[in-house]
Amino acid sequence: MTDATAAETKTAAYGTWASPITAARLAGSEIRLGDLMVDGGVPYWLESRPAEKGRYAVVTPDGAGGIRELTGPEVNARTRVHEYGGGALLAVGGGLAGGRLYFSNFADQRLYTVPEAGGAPQPLTPEGYRYADCVAGAPGHLICVREDHSAPGEAKNAIVSLAVDQPGDAGTVLFGGSDFVAYPRPSPDGKRLAWVAWSHPNMPWDTTTLYVADITPEGLGTPMVVAGGHDESVLEPQWDADGTLYFVSDRSDWWNLYAWRAGGKARAVAPKAAEFGGPLWNLGLTTYALTGKGQAVARYSSQGLDRLAVIDLKTGKAHDLDLPFVGITGVRLLGPDQAVMIASFADATPAVVTVNLATGTHAVLRRPAPEGLEAGLVSRARPIEFPTAPGPDGQARTAHAFYYAPTNPAFQAPAGEKPPLLVKVHGGPTSAAKPSMDMSVQYWTSRGFAVVDVNYGGSTGYGRAYRNRLRGNWGITDVQDATAVVAYLDKAGLADANRAAIRGGSAGGYTTLAALALTKVFKAGANYYGVSDMESLAKDTHKFESRYLDSLVAPYPAGKAVYDARSPLHHLDGFSAPLITFQGSEDAVVPPAQSRSIVNALKAKGVPVAYIEFEGEQHGFRKADSIIRSQEAELYFYGRIFGFTPADALPGVTIDNLK
Repeated sequence: MTDATAAETKTAAYGTWASPITAARLAGSEIRLGDLMVDGGVPYWLESRPAEKGRYAVVTPDGAGGIRELTGPEVNARTRVHEYGGGALLAVGGGLAGGRLYFSNFADQRLYTVPEAGGAPQPLTPEGYRYADCVAGAPGHLICVREDHSAPGEAKNAIVSLAVDQPGDAGTVLFGGSDFVAYPRPSPDGKRLAWVAWSHPNMPWDTTTLYVADITPEGLGTPMVVAGGHDESVLEPQWDADGTLYFVSDRSDWWNLYAWRAGGKARAVAPKAAEFGGPLWNLGLTTYALTGKGQAVARYSSQGLDRLAVIDLKTGKAHDLDLPFVGITGVRLLGPDQAVMIASFADATPAVVTVNLATGTHAVLRRPAPEGLEAGLVSRARPIEFPTAPGPDGQARTAHAFYYAPTNPAFQAPAGEKPPLLVKVHGGPTSAAKPSMDMSVQYWTSRGFAVVDVNYGGSTGYGRAYRNRLRGNWGITDVQDATAVVAYLDKAGLADANRAAIRGGSAGGYTTLAALALTKVFKAGANYYGVSDMESLAKDTHKFESRYLDSLVAPYPAGKAVYDARSPLHHLDGFSAPLITFQGSEDAVVPPAQSRSIVNALKAKGVPVAYIEFEGEQHGFRKADSIIRSQEAELYFYGRIFGFTPADALPGVTIDNLK
C-alpha cells in the first residue's frame, strides 16, 4: 500500500463501511439467464426482468451487439412443471427465416407459439396442463413432458405427442408409466425415443431409469431399459448421428458420460472422478453437446469448480480448455467448431458466451447485467476444506466451502478486529454453492462482513458418497458442517465467532432454523422461506418433493418421531438468537404457513423476531422491489443485533421482543 493510498483509506469498524453496491444495484444484477436453445445456428434464451415483476422474456441477438425480445411485455415464459420449471422454451424450424418458437406462459401454463422472427403469440394447448422439455417430433408434432392438473388429486406426469396444427390439443400420451419423466429425445432417424423416468420415493439424483422404445404409428413399442435402476442416477440422453445414445450416469459414484448402442452394453467414455452432470431441479439441464464429428464438448465439476473439455468419444481423451469460467450450464452446439453456453465468472456477472472449440477462445455474446465492480472491490471466492464432525463410523471427515473476505479499498478495520461472519447455506439441499461472483455476496463483503458459502455434506459436485452423507441426516450433517466452519474461521483469524449469523433460503432456511434451535453458535439468523415443521411439509408440499423427505429424514408416517425431533418448531426452547424471516405469499414449495408458524411461536416465547411477507412472490424472489426490501431489511436487522450503524440510509424493520 502506498502512502497516498493509505491516506485515502478510512479506518472504520466492520459492517459500517460505505459501499457503492446498493440493494437497488444488486436487484439490477439479478437478471437470470436460462433455457439456452439453438436453432439453425441462431441462439435463443430466456432473460428475467426484475423491474417487470420478475417475468421472463424470450430473446435472441439482434446482429448489432444487442438483443431483440421476441415476446411482448405481457409474456412471462416460465413453466411450473415440478414447480421449479426449466425447459420452457423450444426453437425449431431452421432459424429466424422460417422457424417457430414454442414456450410456456406462466399466467395460464398453456403452450404458445410465435414465429422466430417475432409476432403475436398464439395458444396451442388448453388450460389445466403444464408443459416442459419439448423437442421436435414427427412433422407437425412436438414431444413434451406434460403435467396434468385437469382433475383433482395428484398431478399426472407423462410424455406426450402434440399436434402443433391442432390448437386445443392437450397431447396424446406416449408414456405415463412412472410418477415423473424427463428428457424425451427422438433418434435422428425418428424411429426410436429415449427418455428418463423415476417414481416415488426417489428423486432424480437418487434413482432414475433410461428407456428406449421404437416409435410406431400407434405410439411407442415396448420400452427397453438401457441404464439405471437402484441407486443409479441417469440423465441427459442425447443421440449422435450414427445412432449411438450418450447419457450421464453416476454408477461409478461420479456423474460421468456413457455411450450405448443397440445390442451392446453401455461403456464409460471418459472416466473421471468429477461430475459431468448435476441435480435435475430444472428440466432440460444440458451439460454437454455432441459436435457430430466424433467429439463432445462437456462441462465437468471438480471440487466445486466447473471446467470445459473437448472429449474424443472413441478414445476418451479429454482436452481441457483454458477459460475464465467458474460455472457453466446450458451447453449447446452453435456451429461445427463453436459452442454456446451460460457462463459465470469469479469477477464478473453471468453471460451468454461462445467458445471456439478449435482455438479455445471465447467471446461474450450477451451480459445483461453490468459487467463487474470497481477495481479492488471484488471479493474472490477462496475454496476451503475444514474439519467437521466424524462420520457414523467414527472416521474423521472434512467438508467444503467458499470463503469471501471483507473487501473494500476505501476502508480498513481497526487493528485486531475480526469481521462479523455470515454463514450462507444453499438450498436444495441436493445442490451446491459455486465460486461465481454473486452481487448478493459482494453486498456484504463490501460493507465489512466475511461470508462463507458452505457446501455441506449432501451437496453435489463432490461425488455420490459426499452427496449421500445427508441421507437420513438432514438437520444433522448440514448443521454440523455449518457450525464447524465458524470455529475453523475463527481459529484462523478470518472471522469473529461472537458475531456469526446464519442465512439461507428454502432448504438453507431450514438449516438456518435448525442451527438456531439446536446450537448456540449463531447470534442471529435470516430465514428465507425455510421449513420449520417437517411433518407439515410432508403433508403439504407439491408432488415433485412430496417424498423427498423419505430419504433425507425417514419414511413418513412411520418416521413421525424423527420428523418431530428434526423440526425447529418443536424445539422452541432452544431458540434465543434473534431471527428475521422472509416469505413469498404464493409459495407452493414451502407454503407461507411454515414461516408464519415459527415466527408466531417465537414471538410468543419472547425471542426477537421480524417477519416480512411479499405479496405475489413464489419460491425465490424475482421482483426488484422484493429483492431490495429483503436485502436492506437484513442489513438493518444485523445492525440492530450486532450493535453497529450501517452507512446506508435504510428503512426500518419492526423487530418484536428486541429490547
